[in-house]
Amino acid sequence: MEVVEDRCAFLDVHRDTVMACARTPDPAGGRREEVAQFGTTVSQLLKLTDWLVERDVTLVGMEATGIYWKPVHWVLEDEIARVWVINARHMRNVPGRKTDVNDAIWGASLLEHGLVRPSFIPERPVREMRDLTRYRKSVIEERGRESQRLHKVLEDAGVKLASFTSKVLTKSGREMIEALIDGQRDPEILAEMAKGRMRAKIPELQDALAGRFNEHHARLCATMLDRIDHADQVIEELTEQIEHLLDPHEAAVHLLCGITGVSTRTAQVILAEIGTDMSRFPTAGHLASWAGMCPGNNDSAGKHRSGRTRHGSKWLRIALVEAGQAAGRSKDTYLSAQYHRIRGRRGPRKAAIAVGHSILVIAWHLLSTGEVYTDLGGDYFDQRRNSDARQRRLVAQLEAMGLDVTITPAAAA
Repeated sequence: MEVVEDRCAFLDVHRDTVMACARTPDPAGGRREEVAQFGTTVSQLLKLTDWLVERDVTLVGMEATGIYWKPVHWVLEDEIARVWVINARHMRNVPGRKTDVNDAIWGASLLEHGLVRPSFIPERPVREMRDLTRYRKSVIEERGRESQRLHKVLEDAGVKLASFTSKVLTKSGREMIEALIDGQRDPEILAEMAKGRMRAKIPELQDALAGRFNEHHARLCATMLDRIDHADQVIEELTEQIEHLLDPHEAAVHLLCGITGVSTRTAQVILAEIGTDMSRFPTAGHLASWAGMCPGNNDSAGKHRSGRTRHGSKWLRIALVEAGQAAGRSKDTYLSAQYHRIRGRRGPRKAAIAVGHSILVIAWHLLSTGEVYTDLGGDYFDQRRNSDARQRRLVAQLEAMGLDVTITPAAAA
């Protein structure tokens, strides 16, 4: 088999050890194979780097195993021309020959003959931004769970505040809960704290706030409010750091925010996950496939099996699905029309995924060309359905059945 990579090495990475196999030219005209084991501390990884540099290795590959590949990649990328992280599914070894040494040798052989492809690993600034957006999402989710716990405590105390507001922690709700914690139990006084449209419900609120809230509930609620406030502070600090990293890419954020359903936070997540350099993805289809936002293809022997989407970045998928749901709630837009068109046939979940796919495709085009998003309008599908081309196609079908077709425009109403 033809040798594609003249000097390459593969690393079998574990938590505490790295097994390395280097494949280089032999003075006799053949191929030399060298295997060595290193630790995973920084000092050991620097020795691994020196070992690879001494052999003039220009390509290093490793499996994407958990998080253990990351420190190895971070150390090597400054010294080695190309460092590839490879999907573990593409590295199947021969059954019955499973050892660390054999895995390293097998991986080096695949690299040497060009039989594997690298995964997308963005530049260091994008990786840092990705860490921040992912952690922010985790903190937001934890804040939501803490709010749900607060709601449960209020229900346990017989305080039915959630029956009169969409969120327990509105400005009015927060003030009432803090008053309960401070010892106020009079439902009339608590109900008077209502603001805005809630004031029309004061008589009902008085009845809803006449619960059995005691000191035990007060301690729990005080602790939960402190955790929620701390989460709010962390989210704000992380957002400031993300915005600082995105300062050089303000134009890209602005472009993405022009897409229906894409908020500033969603735009930040998209850029953190895919970066701004779209040359890594030859087409929008390649990006959608990498992200796991397009249907799979599984045809064999004339049978079409499940076309479930493949695995991709769950963080990007969550952001795109949320954007798809937001676009579905918009009025008189192309993406809203697409959402409702699919929802009627496939349900809201698949509709949101389909619109999320469209948003990702649009993002690829905007980031590739720098053009501003132009909405096609909520009547786009209706226009296509009533187009002249469709009319000609239907006439041709009728004529193919042996019928003479005469078209007469309907009289104007």
